[in-house]
Amino acid sequence: MRMKAMLAAIAVAAAGCIAGKLTAQVAPAARAGGFPISVGVGMSGYYLDWGDSRWMEGPVIRAGVGLYHGIGVDFSARSIFMNTPSDLTRMQQSTFLLGAFYNAPSIGRVHPFARYSGGIGLIEFPSRNPLYTRDTYTVYAVGGGVEYQLTRKAALRAEYEYQFWKDFQSPKYLNPQGVTLGVNYYLRGRHVRPHTLN
Repeated sequence: MRMKAMLAAIAVAAAGCIAGKLTAQVAPAARAGGFPISVGVGMSGYYLDWGDSRWMEGPVIRAGVGLYHGIGVDFSARSIFMNTPSDLTRMQQSTFLLGAFYNAPSIGRVHPFARYSGGIGLIEFPSRNPLYTRDTYTVYAVGGGVEYQLTRKAALRAEYEYQFWKDFQSPKYLNPQGVTLGVNYYLRGRHVRPHTLN
């Protein structure tokens, strides 16, 4: 049921991005003036690393700018708060991360990427102390995935991310991880670097 809800949300977002553009084609060597700027939305499903097999979902927004030969910077804001397990009185994990990414050369319409980011994590959690039910931590994250180009400006995006919440209530780390499905929209059209076989 959760996956159906996620896929429905992604389908609606994708339809909105490509409405009226179904006849557009991806130009394999398309170039646009200025830096390629992208904005995106998605739905994430995350293993919380809190107790046994805790899984929740939530939305994410993202904005990025390509700088040089596939290297760029981006910002993401994610809040995992949906479908709280019944045995948790409260739980929410939100991150605000600034990062760097690398878009590998494309293979047809498929664009692999990797990213590293860091920032702040805010967590609400069950506690015996009613005055201590939320806290903030330094968060680092590594991830990667692929985008599938629908038109010159719109792409479906799938990403896996592994997070490190530093010194989480002890010297150890909290390590949430999960997947995100969404759409990305390139304001000027995407700079495409085709993969070449030698």
